[in-house]
Amino acid sequence: MLISWLLTVLALILFPLGLVLYSGYWKFNRRVGHDVNTLFSAGAEGEKTIVTAAMLTGLPEPVQRYLCYSGIVGKPLVKAALLKQVGRILQDTQQPWMPFEAKEYYSVVQPGFVWDATMRIGGLPLIRGEDQYQQGKGGMYITIAGLRSIVDAKGEAIDQGSMMRYLNEMAWFPSGFLGKNITWKAIDDHSAEVTFTDQGKSISATLCIDDEGKLTNFVAQRYRSVDGGYSEETWSTPFTAYGEFEGLKLPVKGKGVWNLKAGDLEYIEVEVIEIQYDTPYVY
Repeated sequence: MLISWLLTVLALILFPLGLVLYSGYWKFNRRVGHDVNTLFSAGAEGEKTIVTAAMLTGLPEPVQRYLCYSGIVGKPLVKAALLKQVGRILQDTQQPWMPFEAKEYYSVVQPGFVWDATMRIGGLPLIRGEDQYQQGKGGMYITIAGLRSIVDAKGEAIDQGSMMRYLNEMAWFPSGFLGKNITWKAIDDHSAEVTFTDQGKSISATLCIDDEGKLTNFVAQRYRSVDGGYSEETWSTPFTAYGEFEGLKLPVKGKGVWNLKAGDLEYIEVEVIEIQYDTPYVY
């Protein structure tokens, strides 16, 4: 009798809590779904353009080596992509690492992305986060279970950081590096400077490429949130493992690192577990 009574009380407590959490997740998913639909409003259909060896002519030699290694020659130019990721993230040096899983949607037709992540605390999916870049504007939105916003960041520093992230993540759809919005400058046998222009703004980074043609690192100046403001710091994303998706050789593991004067600060580790190109994306 006592056990039955306790179970009834527990159910009465958990049921409304479950409804509240469901409401928060539904609200957050609706927000992300709207942003994904906006991202692809320019469309991703139409005739496919096949990458030819001639399209690589004139690029710095290490870039040609990288793109040939990736296998994009003979494949269509990618117009849209969907990634699924797992990993862990460090939001603050005073806090523990949090495991996460995420979906990330990319548009190449109109450059942009939407990153939809769920982070776990004590094994529970308590943090929902969204990063995005669209029409030259970036945004970072983090909530507790979709119910309470704890970060809603916008502004020029976020725009630059989100734009840099998009350029960096072209490594997962490398035919994007052949776009008219991309220019190159030779550096040496193992690196080249890439510049991405969108909405009247330009950013640049250095791609590091080994003898085989693997992209091993991406180094740039990016704004970092510090003490309520932003500081431009050196940012790098070493790629630590390769695999194959959609018939291409692509990075499947990597990390984000702030290369600070006080020492390197690693804040995210990512593993890509699925990639899809140019399929209908339904959130």
